Amino acid sequence: MPGFWIWMYRVSPFTYLVSALLSTGFAHAPIVCSNIELVHFQPPANQSCARYIAPYISSAGGYLVNSTELTDTDCAFCPLNSTDTWLQTVDVRYSERWRNFGIMWVYVLVNVVGALALYWLVRLPKKSKTRKQQRNKITGNQ
Repeated sequence: MPGFWIWMYRVSPFTYLVSALLSTGFAHAPIVCSNIELVHFQPPANQSCARYIAPYISSAGGYLVNSTELTDTDCAFCPLNSTDTWLQTVDVRYSERWRNFGIMWVYVLVNVVGALALYWLVRLPKKSKTRKQQRNKITGNQ
């Protein structure tokens, strides 16, 4: 992505709102793959499915489906075993949920204060000499 859009992603308050909601709502849940989501493969000769895929599972995650029921020529693998793994792919972390929630409220407060300040500067009438002079003429004070 171009640098400008990465900057816009970080500036948007919706980034932090969605991140806080996703991390709170979906974290720490197991994933069960359906049959169409499974990756089927054949291990090399003289190796079982579990023994062949074990190093990959230990580094990248996932799980072998029904390793006892399948033959050693047809292995089924689910690449995700937890929603935490999926959340990492969209750059959402459960540990940052309160930080993101707080950043969202900082955006809200800054915008409210900024809107009120802008309204005060632009819209509210200011006291001027001409108004004082007009008031003095009406009341008779010089």
